Amino acid sequence: MTIENLFRLDDDTAVVIGGTGELGGLMAEALGAFGAKVAILGRSEERGRARALKITEAGGQAGFYPADALSAESLQSAHDSICGDFGTPTILVNAAGGNRPDATLPPGADFCDLPIDAWRDVFDLNLVGGSLLPSQVFGRSMVAAGRGSIINIASMSGMIPLSRVVAYSAAKAAVINLTMFLAREWATQGVRVNAISPGFFPADQNRRLLFNDDGGYTERGGQIIAHTPMGRFGEASELAGIVVWLASQRASSFVTGQNFAVDGGFSSTTI
Repeated sequence: MTIENLFRLDDDTAVVIGGTGELGGLMAEALGAFGAKVAILGRSEERGRARALKITEAGGQAGFYPADALSAESLQSAHDSICGDFGTPTILVNAAGGNRPDATLPPGADFCDLPIDAWRDVFDLNLVGGSLLPSQVFGRSMVAAGRGSIINIASMSGMIPLSRVVAYSAAKAAVINLTMFLAREWATQGVRVNAISPGFFPADQNRRLLFNDDGGYTERGGQIIAHTPMGRFGEASELAGIVVWLASQRASSFVTGQNFAVDGGFSSTTI
């Protein structure tokens, strides 16, 4: 077997929930480039179809399926359509997630004043929709088939509780814990479950937090760079290799229950 064949995904159907976003979309492209049939799930039809078109124009197979990650019925409907179009999913990437401004503590704010509704919404988005419900819906058919790889997108902040984003950090910590639980539950049934914890990757939702309008670092952006041994932010393309490796049954067949930080060394330093 050649190294290239070790990572080929020609017999796989990959579902990328949150594939309409920047990081999830890049992961979808990487899986398509290695031969997987890719189903992109999300709420933005425009972005989802554009990403699917990019994969097909590169010679891959892809389609967009509208879905709400917080609705089991919506996910099941997408699952059934994907099975009809591409076959039973064997790879699930849970890349849906995000934060809310009112769940973020401004400098000097009192934690005791954090709105509980904002906290719950962040947990629902990142834990329930970002891992739990999709793993239930798509994991069921993977267990039945005796084959699958579930890749949860957690966060480096789930490993190190960062200031201000307390709800997001706690929710991502829960994603890592759920990853380990599911890995243990399904280890003997052919389904592997792992997590990737990206560090700071500039994207639409956090760009203003990291950069000023003139392109320079904000105060917080500068603090992050100062604590990152590589001295820079990550680029979306730097997540491609690990998602393909974890997706491949041949390349990572004995890997489950693990959380992989891709953060330029941020989590290795003391804040």
